[in-house]
Amino acid sequence: MFEVAVIEDPAAAEVSLDPVRARLLAELAEPASAATLAGRVGLPRQKVNYHLRTLEQHGLVELVEERRKGNMTERVMRATAASYVISPQALAAVQPDPARAPDRLSARWLLAVAGRLVRDVGALITGAERAGKRVATFAIDGEVRFASAADRSAFARELAEAVTRLVGKYHDESARGGRAHRIVVAVHPAAPPAEAEPSPAAPSTAGED
Repeated sequence: MFEVAVIEDPAAAEVSLDPVRARLLAELAEPASAATLAGRVGLPRQKVNYHLRTLEQHGLVELVEERRKGNMTERVMRATAASYVISPQALAAVQPDPARAPDRLSARWLLAVAGRLVRDVGALITGAERAGKRVATFAIDGEVRFASAADRSAFARELAEAVTRLVGKYHDESARGGRAHRIVVAVHPAAPPAEAEPSPAAPSTAGED
């Protein structure tokens, strides 16, 4: 199981967004059978089986083992990842493009850059898995508390200057066998931690068969 998987296929994205299937994906962080899941989510086993087959068809869950129980075979399933990110590629016609509005001080431009990052890294991961290789990446995630807007502006200016110096030092346009790498550096206000939400009530089974 991967820690994070990127969903690029529009049909798989649609399947994952269904509330019941999303709940099943969360439950399948650990292997479980349809009968076990039915008791957890309050749905008939047949209904759970239907959702599991759909998730399996789109590569979101996988078979772990099959167990014989009397005259039937019980299939034990597991999610293919602990969490999922939907790539902008799933909405190819309307995916964000930073080049359309290159305002580097705009939060929406930053969002478009982040969307492109998810799309590109997701595609790299997919290709690397097929080739049996790893993707060489590096990231820094931290937090800084500014005393004033002036300090924030000074920090951004100095950061840009430092990155520009590093790029100038290591960039080699004529390097044979070299490979271009994209650099994304972002500064934005830290969002407050999400408050814990109450667990959703089990879905109603009225009218199900």
